[in-house]
Amino acid sequence: MKILFVYPKFPDTFWSFKHVLHFSDYKSGYPPLGVLTVAAMLPKKWEKKLIDLNFEELKDEDILWADYVFISAMIAQKVSTLEVVKRCRCLGAKIVAGGPLFDSSLEGLTDVSHIILGEAEMTLYLFLEDLEKGTLKKNYVSDVLPSLADTPVPEWSLINMNNYATMPIQISRGCPFDCEFCDIVARNGRVPRLKTQSQMLNELQALYDYGWQGGVFIVDDNFIGNKKVIKTDLLPALINWQRGHNFPFKFLTEASINLADDKKLLELMAEANFHKVFVGIETVNPASLEECNKIHNTKRDLSRDITTIQSHGMQVMGGFIIGFDHDTSETFHDLVSFIQENGIVTAMVGMLMALPKTRLWDRLALEGRLLGEASGDNTDSYLNLTPVMGHNALIDGYKRMLTELYLKPKNYYGRLRKFLRVYKPTVRGKPTPRDMLAFFKSLWIIGAKSKNRFLFWKTFVYTLVKNVKAMPMMIELAVHELHFRQVAYDVIENLNYE
Repeated sequence: MKILFVYPKFPDTFWSFKHVLHFSDYKSGYPPLGVLTVAAMLPKKWEKKLIDLNFEELKDEDILWADYVFISAMIAQKVSTLEVVKRCRCLGAKIVAGGPLFDSSLEGLTDVSHIILGEAEMTLYLFLEDLEKGTLKKNYVSDVLPSLADTPVPEWSLINMNNYATMPIQISRGCPFDCEFCDIVARNGRVPRLKTQSQMLNELQALYDYGWQGGVFIVDDNFIGNKKVIKTDLLPALINWQRGHNFPFKFLTEASINLADDKKLLELMAEANFHKVFVGIETVNPASLEECNKIHNTKRDLSRDITTIQSHGMQVMGGFIIGFDHDTSETFHDLVSFIQENGIVTAMVGMLMALPKTRLWDRLALEGRLLGEASGDNTDSYLNLTPVMGHNALIDGYKRMLTELYLKPKNYYGRLRKFLRVYKPTVRGKPTPRDMLAFFKSLWIIGAKSKNRFLFWKTFVYTLVKNVKAMPMMIELAVHELHFRQVAYDVIENLNYE
């Protein structure tokens, strides 16, 4: 068999870093981990090829070469996916597809030959069995949440790692919490399932053996979903592996705010070389937290929690949502003030979006408040629900927030310096040649040519004097400002009133 994997193109998003990848000469942020994992599940003797449309061109000869074209896509990749499906069908190619997009909507996608839904550890093998028997079906679906004990190491040989800024791995699936707007529980369950210690170490070793050094994104739904196993088993092993290899990796991940409650856990993560963590803060409005069942964020001192995490060497990247039923005109101002005062430099702020398979989707459908499908990009200009505060009021407030956070450089650099006051970097390892390239490019592009050069040098000198070990993080966040500003500008330009 000859299998062509096609990874559809993402739109320009908050996390794409499209506008600043050139600083380090990368072509894309992350390779498609799901695709590479599925590839490793296929028979070793099959020929495999991957085309990543985020920087590569799909040619007719690639499609004609393949016995099957495999497509995996998120909801945000729908436009590109439709184009790929159309081209494949015109050339008579057989398509095998899966991923959240196909699980949420098949509009325009009925030409796909075979759809594999659920987790590949269950459904892909059913497809392969039927393929061998010659009894293939159109759909393969399973609600079973399998153990991850047999999940293979991703097939890294299909990519050129030099094209990507960060490598992803997965250690667990599932989250113990059940936020109304989130589809993780519906897809991956509330009981976190973890890979074994040996699996984790094998995956790290595979990355290392392929020559990777630098950022590694642990893409788990909630890295600390099972604190006991993480603390007593996985993190100690991770620390020993990092020491034995001279700390080649810097980790970032996603975790719930209760990470701040466990000093030992924070210390272990810092020792393992974690330097960033994305935390879903969502809002500072207690009524809105109750509304969306973000109970674990209530009755807490969120400012203290953020300071605690950042003082343990991890930058808090905050996720925020505006448009809950209990939000008011004051919520916009309160959120901006909170973000600024707590030095949350990377603040992903989006309008509430109803995703398929969530309790929010079901509730709004019953209330007649759904306006259409979800775009899958939580920081774009698309609104797929009727907000209680009114469409235009939400648009106005969202515009003001993006303007304050990203279109006023004084605000951005101001919260960067606030972050640097509490951030105590612990990250180890030597800078890579591309790190040095980004450093010198930043001095020229931002420090010499940019209108913000005064703010850049003011923050540079502050870092040099007050927190010199944080210089790599300061440079990185100064570079990211260029991307965030452009994304915010584009979103504001495309926001539509009723």
